[in-house]
Amino acid sequence: HFCRHGERWELQLKGSGKTPYSRNGDGRAVLRSSVREFLCSEAMHYLGIPTSRAASLVVSDDDVWRDQFYNGNIKKERGAIVLRLAKSWFRIGSLEILAHSGELDLQRRLLDFIIQEHFPSIPMHDSNRYLEFFSTVVSETANLMALWMSVGFAHGVCNTDNFSLLSITIDYGPFGFMDSYDPNFVPNTSDDERRYKIGNQANVGLFNLSKLLQALKPLLDPRQKRLASQVLEGYGEHYYSRFTELFKAKLGLLGENENDNYLIAFLLKVSLLC
Repeated sequence: HFCRHGERWELQLKGSGKTPYSRNGDGRAVLRSSVREFLCSEAMHYLGIPTSRAASLVVSDDDVWRDQFYNGNIKKERGAIVLRLAKSWFRIGSLEILAHSGELDLQRRLLDFIIQEHFPSIPMHDSNRYLEFFSTVVSETANLMALWMSVGFAHGVCNTDNFSLLSITIDYGPFGFMDSYDPNFVPNTSDDERRYKIGNQANVGLFNLSKLLQALKPLLDPRQKRLASQVLEGYGEHYYSRFTELFKAKLGLLGENENDNYLIAFLLKVSLLC
């Protein structure tokens, strides 16, 4: 951890080698992807999109073997290490794995820590704090998905382990920006089923939030479970409202007009045909 303007940020090295979480990977990173992460995370920050940041990039003399296009053509590339920063690196998967293994006491301790450190508006003595936490994550995730769409950003691997509980953009692996509008755009060459195509990102966000709710349910009473389900049902409205707001700002549309949404949809369709 380190303090920046009174804020505490967590440091993380990407590409420094194996960790307990590397599974079957070598824990290394190549220069090519490291430069992309550095540049994109900083670009996203200055576009006003919540994101991790990049503090430094160090080139390694070690060789790293990678199959860049997943076609069996393995090549030797130069390694690199990115020092990246975020207020927190906890993800939906961080809670999901504890719920899956039945470690509810540890899950409760972790949740309380996350709320205390990063959700100051939620009182720790509030018996509904987990419900309030979930409600905040739902609305902020909807906001993040709309922001991604507003700049044509596609993450590439939108699983629960790459979705931040603080609703920031993390883990820049296979990502991309659309050159022209195409809801079927996929930046990940290994995503043969187009699961994470840009036009499906909002739905994948909903799916991941449903997994978060599933992980939280053992800690909720029946009334809270019912309310949490209602909160999740409101995700689409949150997303669509923010999406519309962002695109109206792009077009310079002021006030409210029933034809605004039609105009946005029409222009996107025109750009698709072009």
